[in-house]
Amino acid sequence: MATLLPTIVHLDADAFFVAVEQALDPSLRGKLVAVGGRERGIIASASYEARARGVYTPMPTKQALKVCPELILVNHGFTHYGEFSRRMFEICETLTPHVQRNSVDEGYLDIGPCGFKTLAEIERRVRALQQKIWDELQLTASFGIATNKLVSAIASKAHKPRGFTIVLPGAEAAFLAPLKINVIPGVGKKSEEHLATTGIRLVSDLFTRSESELKALFGRDWAAMLALGRGEDNRPVETERADAKSYSQQETFAQDIGDFAAIERVAKRMIDELMPAIRADGKCVRTMTVKVRYAGMEDSVCGRSLAVATDLEAQFYPLVVPLLKEAWTKRRPLRLVSVRFSGVEEPAAQLEMFGQSDDKKRRLAAVLDQLNQGGKKAIVRHGHQLSAEPPDSDR
Repeated sequence: MATLLPTIVHLDADAFFVAVEQALDPSLRGKLVAVGGRERGIIASASYEARARGVYTPMPTKQALKVCPELILVNHGFTHYGEFSRRMFEICETLTPHVQRNSVDEGYLDIGPCGFKTLAEIERRVRALQQKIWDELQLTASFGIATNKLVSAIASKAHKPRGFTIVLPGAEAAFLAPLKINVIPGVGKKSEEHLATTGIRLVSDLFTRSESELKALFGRDWAAMLALGRGEDNRPVETERADAKSYSQQETFAQDIGDFAAIERVAKRMIDELMPAIRADGKCVRTMTVKVRYAGMEDSVCGRSLAVATDLEAQFYPLVVPLLKEAWTKRRPLRLVSVRFSGVEEPAAQLEMFGQSDDKKRRLAAVLDQLNQGGKKAIVRHGHQLSAEPPDSDR
């Protein structure tokens, strides 16, 4: 009889946004660093050094600076994060094609079909994957290995950063028992506080209660809660990702801005940063929507669609000014601007009938995307990318 092996792996990148910034600027390593806006933003990611000083996600930036005045703030690099995420999961696919991307920084791998025979082989191969992600991207990641998604996800968070935890088959309940009840999916802060008033603080406390007590606490979900506490989960790793229905980016300004030319540059830069992701997904988009937000949190939105979906920046540049004028009617200074692409379609063969010019632009764009991989802007595409950015924008 074959020995049962843990074959579900959960990858959880460590402080991903900050780690990407440190990979791009190694001088930030070992320092009190956070990704977030200086004035109006929140902390999106904090280094482990900053966390030790009381900085957490999603703490308001102003509060973080009070807690840790020496905190180094870096701006969001959405294009960088998406690119690093894509490359990280491509490295995972060198181990197994069965990879489920849950978000930019975490996902599941099913290594069952790989045919590994022993636990030692599984550990060796997954540790090699962990090292490969560091060698190629300079990112650390924590791994949990178990028989199912629930336990592997909890295991990956057990010893961060650069954690590596294996839960053997049959040991799921024992692994979960001493952990806080909030490791169970669906138990948020309020639920945790309420359960604490009843004496349930650890997963093991669930099993000291009678069926009637559990029904009073969890209603008809009481049996499911017990199953989760035992570490039972039969969800498969799903390798097919739903296609993105839209691509968007927004920018909040530290100071309200009323300069139309500056806002136009910001919107065009967003087009430049979103379109490579659209091309990387092998998609085209038809509709662009621009949203502006005034200081009083009032939003105004306008959008237009092209006759034919495209994956080229130049097709959308002419829409920026009319959309901004249509949305920005009050002409008061703006707090925020965003660009969103929707109407996602597969590339149409009919695009070729519009001549070689678009085909040449598409080939050139692909080359530039390749040169700019990894967040390093080796090539500047357009003049507006050379213009000064609004001061202290929360990107």
